[in-house]
Amino acid sequence: MTVTVMCDGRQTLSMARAAQELELRTGEFELATQLGEVRTVPAAPDRRPGSAGPPARHRVPAAEVARLQAEPGFPETLRARLRAVTTNEAAALMGIGPGRALRLTRAGCVGPVRFYVNRFGAVVWLYLASEITEFADREPELLQGNTPVAMRVMLTSGQDWRARQWRSRRVAQLMGRTDDPWQSAAVIAAVLPPEELASVAEDPLERALLRRLRPVLASMITATPAAWESFERVLTAEEFDEVLWYRVNLSRALETARREDPGRVRPSGTVRAGRPPTRGTGPGNSPTWGPDPRSLSVRA
Repeated sequence: MTVTVMCDGRQTLSMARAAQELELRTGEFELATQLGEVRTVPAAPDRRPGSAGPPARHRVPAAEVARLQAEPGFPETLRARLRAVTTNEAAALMGIGPGRALRLTRAGCVGPVRFYVNRFGAVVWLYLASEITEFADREPELLQGNTPVAMRVMLTSGQDWRARQWRSRRVAQLMGRTDDPWQSAAVIAAVLPPEELASVAEDPLERALLRRLRPVLASMITATPAAWESFERVLTAEEFDEVLWYRVNLSRALETARREDPGRVRPSGTVRAGRPPTRGTGPGNSPTWGPDPRSLSVRA
């Protein structure tokens, strides 16, 4: 096993080598790092104050690979935790029809963990099998009988929480991987429409920095125009309440970044006066970051 010794003495592997050692396919390994099943560390030391380059690449500690390899049942147990299923497969796991499973996922009962866009521009959502079975065990009354009134009203009005739940989960994952205030702000900025971002981050230098620090939210293989349009739509907040949520938290994150690292934008130390701090809710320890759709709709 080829390893690299970090400046702090830790032995690490490249992402590709770690995936090979853990016997995971590319998609499985990517999901494992996003979910925290495989812990990663920055490939380079923390950036110097004033540096405005992109976030450092990550590597996997050799000890982390050894820990996972030592688990009973490896690699099947690890793969089981990473198993992602389509809506039809989720329906089979819950013992219900695909139509009911679709309604439950659209209503936000279970949030998707991944997605891909086919060449026709259709978004295919994937869910953790473990979360599907946990939901079925926790909410058996939603698997049979009449759909709750609040959920029926929500679905009849055309609401669909799948994309916003994916965005919420992805933002939480990325926020948990950095302590850098500007990178944290860039994570939030990544899901806002350009015009909304510009109205919160009015300083063009700040917007340029946020663009340089923008994280990769997802990757796409199919590149037809229809697929690209659908892909961009998933990445971007649309509904008023979701956009407002991210606007509030971006404003708060920018105030923190300006206070903690003002030289990142203007090395001279001249900082544009910002707006008063805006109250918002940070990611905390929640697996998702944003309003809980179940509390807003399903449980109404």
